[in-house]
Amino acid sequence: MRLRSAEWFDGEGLRAFSHNARMRQLGLNPAEHRGKPVIAILNTWSGINPCHMHLRERAQQVERGVWEAGGYPLEFPVSTLSETFQKPTPMLYRNMLSMEAEEVLRSYPVDGAVLMGGCDKTTPALLMGAASAGLPAVFVPAGPMLRGHWRGQELASGTDMWRFWDEKRAGTITDTDWAEIGSGLARSPGTCMTMGTASTMTAAAEALGLTLPGASSIPAVDSAHHRMAAAAGMRVVEMVREGLTINDVLSAEAYEDAVRTVLALGGSTNSCIHLIAMAGRSQIPLSLNDFDRLSREVPVLASVQPAGEHLMEDFYYAGGLRGLLSRLTDSLHLDRITVTGRTFGEDLAGAEVYDASVIRPLDDPISAEGGLAVLRGNLAPDGAVIKYVAADPALWKHTGPAVVFHGYRDLQARINDPALEVTADSVIVLAGAGPKGGPGMPEYGMLPIPDRLLRAGVRDLVRVSDARMSGTSYGACVLHVAPEAHVGGPLALVRDGDLVTLDVEARVLRVEVSDEELARRRAAWVEPEPKFERGYGALYHEHITQANEGCDFEFLSRPGTNPEPNAH
Repeated sequence: MRLRSAEWFDGEGLRAFSHNARMRQLGLNPAEHRGKPVIAILNTWSGINPCHMHLRERAQQVERGVWEAGGYPLEFPVSTLSETFQKPTPMLYRNMLSMEAEEVLRSYPVDGAVLMGGCDKTTPALLMGAASAGLPAVFVPAGPMLRGHWRGQELASGTDMWRFWDEKRAGTITDTDWAEIGSGLARSPGTCMTMGTASTMTAAAEALGLTLPGASSIPAVDSAHHRMAAAAGMRVVEMVREGLTINDVLSAEAYEDAVRTVLALGGSTNSCIHLIAMAGRSQIPLSLNDFDRLSREVPVLASVQPAGEHLMEDFYYAGGLRGLLSRLTDSLHLDRITVTGRTFGEDLAGAEVYDASVIRPLDDPISAEGGLAVLRGNLAPDGAVIKYVAADPALWKHTGPAVVFHGYRDLQARINDPALEVTADSVIVLAGAGPKGGPGMPEYGMLPIPDRLLRAGVRDLVRVSDARMSGTSYGACVLHVAPEAHVGGPLALVRDGDLVTLDVEARVLRVEVSDEELARRRAAWVEPEPKFERGYGALYHEHITQANEGCDFEFLSRPGTNPEPNAH
């Protein structure tokens, strides 16, 4: 077996001499790296990403595993996408990290990679980049944080933040209560301990076969997480020697199993965008229609907030993702290969469920169908999504007058205006928050309920937008309306008072306005100016695709190969 990294170091030419001399400059003897698989550790640690604050330490454990297996590790710091702090949204930069990951793996003398991430956009970004690079790769999930606590109550990051924020605005908790909640909500390193986007996407990575079995469920601070990181380092060295690459694992069957997994978890709506983009990098067709078709077949089995009652620690102790998947084996593709070199079925062998209240049996699900629906109609010709299992069932079929906001600043400025004509029957509409309009499609989609309605006891409204929402959120929020308003989608044409119909069972999202009237409004519509005039933002605006297409850059998802660098 000839190693890819040998292209940099073998031979008598000047460039090989230079490469070896510079390795000596690093303080390395030839025996330390020559002839060994060189493993890139792509680490998304930073000092402002609490979800990844432990990954600097975990990288050391990955290195330990690489050394143990006879490889040579190289750690590469890559962009950190902190959901908490990066504005307007790390979704704006998902594709940038994917490009960085791809080009780091392509341009340096590495034979394989360990990908370290977990906070929402880092998982798809790293996997998209690695799929485009095509080397052997294993994903190490950051893992969920410990459960929160406040006055004898368990707190769920994200989910309880939204819930208690509503209660604070309703006047049912005090400023002191709110401050105490802030101190108890997030107690350790790791991603949100709910079934938010982070846990959803790391579970999808495991279902794809890109992690070691069980890796996605391990809490970030558990010693099992240390051992998993070291084992991942060992395994990727073996993959290099076996010639097993990430693209050997990413099959059409793997993506279908990942979608089934997301649905059984009651997972984040963001998974639709990310998995479609990831499949596009693998040149495998995946669409919203696939999500909706499979949602009719797959029950929700994980009772994890916001769709259920428990938290990720409980899920781990109940058997974790392997336990949940053991309930679904009749519908999964068990013969496909994973990064372990074994079949998916072999990886699941012996998996059990230890708490049926957390991972429900097939005959007693949270919901008989996957909790995600794809809606279409004259308001969303290319589709919209709703996580209806986390919404008030009374709103699954609803018609009400629109209260329209154009942009998030307009929403912030007017949502609590006493003159705003809004009732519990209203449909709040936010236009101009999509991929181009946001910019970056921020998580604005859990539109706030006006304070006066909260004080009156209202806790859910139908809300419609071309934005996304946090996977930790809940409510009757219709999201990802495509095409977005900024490019002239029908959402841009809705006016105050228009009746909007949501029908989850019929999969309909419609504005009750005639085609003729919509055509008149369209003729008067003026395309907004681009949000960016230069730099990465301008590149983003020119090449981003719509939500139903995965929001990838079209030049990244197109077919084709790039040459290996001339390392001689």
